[in-house]
Amino acid sequence: MGQQKVVIKITAMSDVKSKQKSIEAVADIYGVDSIAADVKEHKITVIGEMDPIAIAKKLKKIGTVEIVSVGPAKEEKKDEKKDTNNNNNNTKNGDKKNGKK
Repeated sequence: MGQQKVVIKITAMSDVKSKQKSIEAVADIYGVDSIAADVKEHKITVIGEMDPIAIAKKLKKIGTVEIVSVGPAKEEKKDEKKDTNNNNNNTKNGDKKNGKK
């Protein structure tokens, strides 16, 4: 099983204290690599090689839980950097050509 990204909505996560409880509960699960919590949207995003059901069970002790999505953890940042570098290089080369004329 590879890395996966799990997004869970917790209706009880409305302040910093409940956010901290949610993060601590998920951090105990084996295979979790990173955790991100958004209090405004009442969502917690977990990335790693873990069981999404185990996460839901832990968070159910805090409040009502709804699994929003489960999918592979994508590394889009690397692709974006490559595209950005290619575009910048083309612009620089284009400027040099225009400057020579």
